[in-house]
Amino acid sequence: MSSPAGKPQASLNPVLQLPLLRQIWQRIQSQPLPEPEDSIPLRVLVQGLVTVGIVAIDVAAADSTDTIGLSLWAVPVSTVGAVWSTYRRRKRNIPVKFCIAIGMLLALALFFMRIWVERNDTRIALATLLIHLQVFHSFDTPRRKDLGYSAVIGLILIGVAATLSQTLAFAPVLLLFLGLAIPVLILNYRSQIGLASPTLKQVRADLAPKRIGWVLLVVMSLGLGIFLLLPRFPGYQIRTFPVSAEIPLQQEFNQSQIVNSGYVQPGRSTGVGNGAAGDLAPTKGAGTLNSQFYYGFNTKINQNLRGVMQPQVVMRIRSQAPGFWRMLAFDRYTGQGWEISRNQEAEVQKLERPSWTFRFSLPWSITLNRTREVVQSYTVVADLPNLIPALYEVKELYFPTNQIAIDPESGLRSPVPLSEGLTYTVISAVPYRDRTQLRSAPQNYPNELKPYVQLPADVAARVRQKTEAILARSPKPLNEHYEKALFLAQYLKQNYKIQPNLPFLEDGEDLAEAFLFKYEGGYPDHFATTLTVMLRSIGIPARLVVGFSPGEFNPFTGYYVVRNTDAHAITEVYFHKFGWFSFDPIPGHPLIPPSIEESSAFGVLQQFWNWIAGWLPSPLTGWLNGIFERLGSVTGWAIGWLLGLFTRGWVGLFLGVGLLTGLGFLGWLFWQGWQQWRYQHWLRRLPPMEAIYQQMLRWLDHQGFRKPIAQTPLEYAHACQNYYPLHQAKAIEEITEAYVRWRYGRETPNLPYLKQCLRQVRRKSSI
Repeated sequence: MSSPAGKPQASLNPVLQLPLLRQIWQRIQSQPLPEPEDSIPLRVLVQGLVTVGIVAIDVAAADSTDTIGLSLWAVPVSTVGAVWSTYRRRKRNIPVKFCIAIGMLLALALFFMRIWVERNDTRIALATLLIHLQVFHSFDTPRRKDLGYSAVIGLILIGVAATLSQTLAFAPVLLLFLGLAIPVLILNYRSQIGLASPTLKQVRADLAPKRIGWVLLVVMSLGLGIFLLLPRFPGYQIRTFPVSAEIPLQQEFNQSQIVNSGYVQPGRSTGVGNGAAGDLAPTKGAGTLNSQFYYGFNTKINQNLRGVMQPQVVMRIRSQAPGFWRMLAFDRYTGQGWEISRNQEAEVQKLERPSWTFRFSLPWSITLNRTREVVQSYTVVADLPNLIPALYEVKELYFPTNQIAIDPESGLRSPVPLSEGLTYTVISAVPYRDRTQLRSAPQNYPNELKPYVQLPADVAARVRQKTEAILARSPKPLNEHYEKALFLAQYLKQNYKIQPNLPFLEDGEDLAEAFLFKYEGGYPDHFATTLTVMLRSIGIPARLVVGFSPGEFNPFTGYYVVRNTDAHAITEVYFHKFGWFSFDPIPGHPLIPPSIEESSAFGVLQQFWNWIAGWLPSPLTGWLNGIFERLGSVTGWAIGWLLGLFTRGWVGLFLGVGLLTGLGFLGWLFWQGWQQWRYQHWLRRLPPMEAIYQQMLRWLDHQGFRKPIAQTPLEYAHACQNYYPLHQAKAIEEITEAYVRWRYGRETPNLPYLKQCLRQVRRKSSI
């Protein structure tokens, strides 16, 4: 008995002498070999797709400062596998398949281990699994179907990388992937319909740069249009959010301590410098601002510091709505700054989460106001203090430490400083700002709000007199606290200036008094301090809050890019039973910080227009905005009037239906006219002989006898003889033969005679 290979059985491996294994081996050997894919260009381009997908994961992970370096080994190993598989594509490669199966099982086990460690963000773990599987799979890709699997893995890797990417560094990789995907589809289609492997000349013709470029441009345009017009709904369907790997604590968490590298800390010197990165600002008296770290992130802030900060990106934020990324609030005014009066360990509440989840549930105040849930994911790009930025008011926090703290002013603190690469997610119950409701808020405040109206007696008297004089300038009496706060913030914004060369305050000199009476302005944060002091002087509870403005929105990545120079102070005002609401009196800033009222399902389109408008001249931007506003108002009025018809009983219902029917009919007429005009315009651009032939084909198509693509003109004319009367078939044959002689023989056609033949074809007759 011989083996299937024709050799004596004794020559087989001794292991295969076992009856069961010999039977399995014979069954494997009897199976037909798979039909291999011989197109080398297709194999090369598919490997290019896979390579781009692997590199895209590394690029995107670098964007989120979580570099994994997979491409350093996966790209060369998968390339070697692809070359080896091409060389061995006509072999069975049974031992290699067995080793691949074992390797894939090990990769799956590694994946399950990793998702337990990174259970709150499994994207990197999923990408790593796919890359491992592709590396093993690259050693066994004989068939076109196997190459299709590799292309799909590359597509999934690009999709995962898109969710990880936070900057435009991902854009060139995406364009390269699209540039490779289009020729892969072309070559794959050639293989599917059974065409022979193309020669180099055919490849150059099929993949001409001009043709591929136009297709790429159309795909990109459609993709960008869909991206801009796709509505973004506020709800999240899952409760698993991006969070960094768990950070173990090395020492006891002191929740009363705030670590800001820009301030003098106990045991450290102040330094001397001129605003260099290493200078440390004193917490009291004249001094110089640190050039990197915002001075306001501390238990005490000294507003007698002078200097400027050097711009530096500190965070990238993906949020369902823009807002003021709040970090800290102060209740005690010191005359030249602020401090937190309730900062003892017993007053700052420490929270601990369960070990099986990253979720902290935070206490949040009860309000009569309507709120909306807003999800934000933060990625720290540069080192920050141990304060956690978030939209007010936080309901849930997903953070990588097992403890956090919340102070009496609703500021969140971390056990460790926020270092580069840290990622966390916040869910906030952001209140709607209803002006009518806030105007009706009661003006009798509970006793626990007394700290927010306290001021030094000598300061309060003079500032109160100035505040009342300003309010008296209002065209109408202001009785509601909300209107007073709004008027005062607007007044400071319009009548006081930012003073970049402000001198230091003297010992004992009050900041708010110097701002109002001496310098008529100050540094940007001095505006918020002055507004807070003015509101307190007339009995309205207010506090100073520091944080970051929304930053610069990137419509392509969907992230808000926040810099250290975006940090500033604003004023929060309390309205009884409705909570705290912020006002920003700094010139050049919005009076009301951006919030959920400015977000919408099509907010990305608005953001994209704002980004485009930033590059256009101001007159042109204003003119275009005016046109858009008019179109929007007219469209809104028309839609509202039409909907109003349906609410006026049966008469309005019939009128509305009739109007919609008439508009639909007019639209259809317009579309038909447009199509006819386009067709006639296209005919006029054709050579006369081509135009006659195309008109004949169109008429026959309308009659139900379309020319198949695979038929030659003469074959189609011959087929028409079986369906049309003799005179029409003769005319079709005359036009077709003239067209063939003109196109391929360069003969001059008899156009008058052919036009007569065309009229003969169009004559009405039964078929």
